[in-house]
Amino acid sequence: MKFILALALLTIGWGLARPAQAQTRPADSLRALLAAQPAADTTRVRRLQALSAELQLSAADQSARVLEQALALGRQLHDSLGMGQALLGLGTRARRRADYAQASRYTREAQALFARRHDNAGLAKTFVQWSFIASEQENTLASLRAALQGLPYAERAGDRVAQTYLQVALGNVYVQLGNYAEAIQVLRPALRTADARGDEHMRAAASNLLGNAYLRLRDYPRALRYLRRSVSLNRRVGDNQSALIDEINLAEVYVDQGRLPQALAYAQRARTEAYATHDAFNQPPAELALARVYLLLGQPDSARRLARHAYAESRRTRSNENLRNASDILARAYARQGQFAEAYRYQALWAAYRDSVSGELTQRRTSALRYGYELDKKQDQIALLTQSRELQAQRAFRQRQEMRALLAGLGGLLLLLGLLARNIYLKQRANRTLNEKNEEIGRQRDRLDQTLTKLKTTQTQLVQSEKMVALAALTSGVAHEMQNPLNFVNNFAEVSLELLNELEEEHQQAAPNAGLTTELLADLRQNLLKINQHGDRASGIVKGMLEHAHADPGQCQPVNLNNMAQEYLRLAYHALQTKHHNFEVARSFDLDPALGPLQVVPQELGRVLLNLFANAFYAVHEKAALLGPDYVPSVRVRTRRISGAVELHVRDNGPGIPVGVMDKIFDPFFTTKPPGEGTGLGLWLTYDIVTKGYGGTLTARSEVGAFTEFIVTLPQDQSVPLAAPELAEIEGSE
Repeated sequence: MKFILALALLTIGWGLARPAQAQTRPADSLRALLAAQPAADTTRVRRLQALSAELQLSAADQSARVLEQALALGRQLHDSLGMGQALLGLGTRARRRADYAQASRYTREAQALFARRHDNAGLAKTFVQWSFIASEQENTLASLRAALQGLPYAERAGDRVAQTYLQVALGNVYVQLGNYAEAIQVLRPALRTADARGDEHMRAAASNLLGNAYLRLRDYPRALRYLRRSVSLNRRVGDNQSALIDEINLAEVYVDQGRLPQALAYAQRARTEAYATHDAFNQPPAELALARVYLLLGQPDSARRLARHAYAESRRTRSNENLRNASDILARAYARQGQFAEAYRYQALWAAYRDSVSGELTQRRTSALRYGYELDKKQDQIALLTQSRELQAQRAFRQRQEMRALLAGLGGLLLLLGLLARNIYLKQRANRTLNEKNEEIGRQRDRLDQTLTKLKTTQTQLVQSEKMVALAALTSGVAHEMQNPLNFVNNFAEVSLELLNELEEEHQQAAPNAGLTTELLADLRQNLLKINQHGDRASGIVKGMLEHAHADPGQCQPVNLNNMAQEYLRLAYHALQTKHHNFEVARSFDLDPALGPLQVVPQELGRVLLNLFANAFYAVHEKAALLGPDYVPSVRVRTRRISGAVELHVRDNGPGIPVGVMDKIFDPFFTTKPPGEGTGLGLWLTYDIVTKGYGGTLTARSEVGAFTEFIVTLPQDQSVPLAAPELAEIEGSE
């Protein structure tokens, strides 16, 4: 990013020190004055400088020729002030053309003239120029040294304008070095000073640097605000070259934000304008900004073409920063195209240029210079204070002698009164504070009591709500189980009624067909057997529910975990299908046939199983809603016997549980479900039953996007094996 270009015009008008009356005169009026008064004097030198300043943006070449006339006349008149100001202006124009050797010669000659005049203000301006020359060549150490050397001259001259320009130069160096917080601290006061003075060039430069500092801090709203302000200011004063720099910076902000259409528009406009105005100084950064956008848009050929041209131009001007950025883009472009040898070569060049721009040694030396300047400044202040104290010492000594006796007496009296008043005040304040604290404690106690009562009531309601949810799921599953045999009973009853009608018709005929009658009776008998069979099935379901309901809720019984797992998975699945009719889940079992009995309360274990299965089905349903038909939801249940205990594994291929959430899933009232769909008590109650009720463990493991598995471990006190259950692999639907 070429943020140093924002300073290109900063010293032109100021460096020429135009007279106040010339600032309001247009170029035509100045030409008329020069023609009317051709006398070769210092007034003509000043008017030539003022005319050059008026032409600096609209006719740069003509402005330079007028300034050369002012320099020649100043030499003829031995006008050291006019010569120094003209040399500074010519140095600025040479710097703007990237002719740093010529700019250095002009600035060095101006510095010598101001030094002979003991002109602190003029010397401060030359150090501003030196700082900008070094900055534009990425020599941050020299730039900072010049700015720090110029500040004492500006302070001694009382030149607030020069101090502000040097602050802007310091801010520019800090931005180059990546010390963005320090840059902002320096640039904000400079911007306020520029606003107060109405200095449009300085306001634009400070705004540009602040925008770049906030860009590097990723504070994009502020970066955009300052850069847009800089564009507006530069357009207002006719400084299109600096406005072009601002637009390049805006393109980079939009690139960092990922807003590539806006970035492309700014970068293309900047490159077009740079070539249309033959602005060789801004062509490389404009091409690099556009190349970066093309690279992000997947057009490495276009990016490489622009970056190679910018690289060649930057080698000519020796711009290490542009060379670094061009090398980075070329390395990425060649890598995208699989040309890894070229990519590696430019990657090495990028690393070399990066180190040359902001190396560790430069940072250390910069810090040493900055702190050395601060120390020198403090020492000067101490010296001034010491002199002031010496002048006041004699006068103060006599006054102290006269007042000493009186002060001693008054001091003792005041001390006594002060101590007394302090004790009274402290006592009163302590009493007030104590009363306020007691009242506050009382109010907090009352609020805590009310809150605790509400929390207990809410907890009771939520626990009851969670139980009702489990009961609803169980009831839904049982209803689904009952529906199947009832449907069979109804169907066979209808068929039997039709058979009876046919028998009645056959019986009423004059010559009944004995064979047909026998066949109809056989079918009727078969239907009645089916009705009886499915009635027994429904009766068994009802009987099982009655046994479950009438069992002693606190009595442990030996149960077969395999059978319960199959039964409650079926009930939970039926409850899921009641809510989501067309949603199917692949279910499978891997059950240990020699598991052995468990001494548990069936209702409590059933609640544990139902909660785990319901959560698994909820998880796969949520993932199916996101992934669509390509996703196959599945839930797998596995049991096994370990030393003195049994394990139950419930695994689903849902979205998984993030690491930050895993630590909270067993906390009461914590839920990831939307409001109204969960109370946050299901897993907490399950964990409480397993760990506190049976001394077991409940753990979970998960991989985001892949699976979640809950593992229940229960102690097994008895070893008498139950009859081996009939294990069945449950397919995707029943």
